[in-house]
Amino acid sequence: MVTENKKKRGLIIVSNRLPLSVKEENGTYKSSLSSGGLVTALSGLTKSTNFRWFGWPGKAIEDPEEQKKVSDALAENSAVGIFLSEQLAQDHYNKFSNSVLWPILHYQSGVAFNEDAWEAYQRVNEIFADTVAKEAANGDLIWVHDYHLLLLPSLLRERLKKQGKNCPIGFTLHTPFPAEDFWRAIPVQKDLLKGLLACDVIGFHTDEYRRNFTESCERSLGANAEKEGQLEYEGHTACVGTFVVGIDPQKFNDSMQDPDVQKRIKELERRYEGKTVIIGVDRLDYTKGLVQKLEGWDHFLKTYPELEGKVTLIQVAIPSREDVKEYQELEEEISTLVGKINGEHATPDGTPLIYMHRSVSFTELTALYCISDICLLTSRRDGMNLVASEYVACQENKHGVLVLSELAGAASFMSGGSVTFHPSSVQELSDAVHQAISMDDKERKERYENLREFITTHTRQVPDLILFILILS
Repeated sequence: MVTENKKKRGLIIVSNRLPLSVKEENGTYKSSLSSGGLVTALSGLTKSTNFRWFGWPGKAIEDPEEQKKVSDALAENSAVGIFLSEQLAQDHYNKFSNSVLWPILHYQSGVAFNEDAWEAYQRVNEIFADTVAKEAANGDLIWVHDYHLLLLPSLLRERLKKQGKNCPIGFTLHTPFPAEDFWRAIPVQKDLLKGLLACDVIGFHTDEYRRNFTESCERSLGANAEKEGQLEYEGHTACVGTFVVGIDPQKFNDSMQDPDVQKRIKELERRYEGKTVIIGVDRLDYTKGLVQKLEGWDHFLKTYPELEGKVTLIQVAIPSREDVKEYQELEEEISTLVGKINGEHATPDGTPLIYMHRSVSFTELTALYCISDICLLTSRRDGMNLVASEYVACQENKHGVLVLSELAGAASFMSGGSVTFHPSSVQELSDAVHQAISMDDKERKERYENLREFITTHTRQVPDLILFILILS
């Protein structure tokens, strides 16, 4: 009789960093999985699939005995650690992935290519390929994630073939993919495209990103794209699709019923009674347009002085890559702007801008979403931007207005219910915020219902399952 486990098909998830933390306790190690994101979505597949997660555990561990202890701890949560030296991990992550690929993928110019960093990027992808190919069983599904591992599919394919294993490979890019002319700024762009074309399925968050990738493969490599949704290259066919990423609205519904959240909502409502509250939640990154947001807010305050004391922008800027010089300089620029705006517009009764350069608890985040009348997102480029969906999930009673950059990936799907604008124009931003403030209840409700329908029909689980079906087909 076939056991239950043997009926299950193996699924291997590969990402640069494992979605868990590893802590040393009394000479041994404990690992704990995060509670959100893809981990939660995959939990529903455990009845039909055995899945393991491969990635870097987040710390350099070079001693073989310590690696064994960490590996045992990770195995308790179905994870496999891929160990890298501190220098190799930093060169791969900071010097190439985030200093070359990240800006190019987000249409940032002036990127300097570094040969040593490129060698580190190749080496890490090779180490990942060696580990995954060795551990994979014939027939396992392999799902690779994001720009840190663009070379991995082709390296995996080579190793699996030599080992006589046939494993479908899928890939999801969680950032934009730029237009072909911009992508060509990377001298190794052909190598990166070839890396992905070894996949069976390649997923992007929007049709624009998918088209850009397809055109780059056609023009740079001569790949055949005659069949819709397919790219043929060197005898292999890759399916290329759009998979809309979403959130789990129920998570926020449950949070809003929490007594601590309800208490905090009442406190904030008393604090901001009679004021229009605008919320912004962003990682502190130049792609999020925070400088443009503050400049636009300053312009709004000067344009509509009659609203002085009646509006407040609460901006949460979650620290990011604090050891990188460019991010340190960005934080300094933003802090200077915050001081300038409050210095010019504050009154004895309060300030028009509250800036929080730190992470906030889920309780606080939910409460802030609930009491805000407007959510302002100014991304210069974004893979999707799930803050937009999170805000909508918390606004069923208030019908808050989403003011959304037209360059965010979310705008491809949520523009019908949002007020959109170009993030580089302080005038457009100011006008969009004023439109949201002036909107009547009927229009607010109509727009909200449009957005609510989107987030409830495009939960995180939906694109995951579609991707699995496509890989299996």
